[in-house]
Amino acid sequence: MLRVGAAGLRARPLRVFLSALGIAIGIAAMVGVVGISTSSRAELRAELDRLGTNLLTAAPGNDLFGAEASLPAESVGMVGRQPGVISASATGRVADAKVYRNDRIPAAESGGISVQAARTDLPGTVGLTVASGGWLNAATARHPAVVLGAAAAERLGVGAAGPGVQVWLGERWFTVIGVLAPAELAPELDGAALVGWAQATTALGFDGHPTTVYTRAAEDRVEAVRDLLAPAVNPESPNEVKVSRPSEALEAKAATDRAFTGLLLGLGGVALLVGGVGVANTMVISVLERRAEIGLRRSLGATRAQIRIQFLTESQLLAALGGAGGVLLGIAVTAVYAFGQGWPAVVPPWAMVGGVAATLVIGAVAGLYPAIRAARLAPTEALAAP
Repeated sequence: MLRVGAAGLRARPLRVFLSALGIAIGIAAMVGVVGISTSSRAELRAELDRLGTNLLTAAPGNDLFGAEASLPAESVGMVGRQPGVISASATGRVADAKVYRNDRIPAAESGGISVQAARTDLPGTVGLTVASGGWLNAATARHPAVVLGAAAAERLGVGAAGPGVQVWLGERWFTVIGVLAPAELAPELDGAALVGWAQATTALGFDGHPTTVYTRAAEDRVEAVRDLLAPAVNPESPNEVKVSRPSEALEAKAATDRAFTGLLLGLGGVALLVGGVGVANTMVISVLERRAEIGLRRSLGATRAQIRIQFLTESQLLAALGGAGGVLLGIAVTAVYAFGQGWPAVVPPWAMVGGVAATLVIGAVAGLYPAIRAARLAPTEALAAP
């Protein structure tokens, strides 16, 4: 039956190719969507493993009258003494300071860059990476030195840090000693100019109250530390503290991607359905064209069941060709896209096996009616056909 079914396909290679292509496009769409989505999640898992999911942040909320609350100046020290806390650091917004590329830019054109006082241990707690130059230390934190976030450096036109690179900050010149790489878990730092805590207090009028406390907890104590963080930051008014976990934003993004993947899988299913209709159409036409062959086989002793199986085999071989080609095409699309994004290329085995299995089912369904119609032809009727 396999040999006879394959012979029917070999007799019409162009038609077989075009019909199999419809199936292949549907399967490639589905495998590609699953592969790209899985590769994206693999990259996200690797990123979370690298950044850690144990970073917590605390920020001031609102008081009973709806005004913005403030965090005590001792917040970082109180948080650092809590059980399960590995490290704690903070930044504080310097409200009255603006930063410009030079002293000739109009005051209104600040570019939305915030000035933040930063502690020297901030990179270790948040996981910041310096792309150019260095971070603040005990010496530079007391002098007019600034580290720019990635977005802030781009807006100011600063490509790299250096002794001769300065910005106009708080009505005086600050030397750019460092430029940060993008901060995945603290995107609010990308658009900030970070100065030393002591310098911000003495030269920029900073009041010493942190606006964001960053806490790195032990992996097995994250939830416990999260529950204790608000009372630790502000024991008098823990209800005025907002606690969040930055990694949850990345996980929410992954959930959104999964929902979008479901939509794309639905579109791939529609394409696969269209391919199945194409196979059914091809098989119906094949039955009409091969009535003489069917009559000859029946007159030579072939039973109705054998004719049915012959055309079902043809249909499934045709669908299997399209399915195998679609799986290979989907893997290629996934690999190319993942390589372009710098992701690991991952195609789940179930997607490949499921793609081929789906085509076999589609082949059986698409070929069922043509096979039954072929088997019903009487030998004399089929041989008398023009």
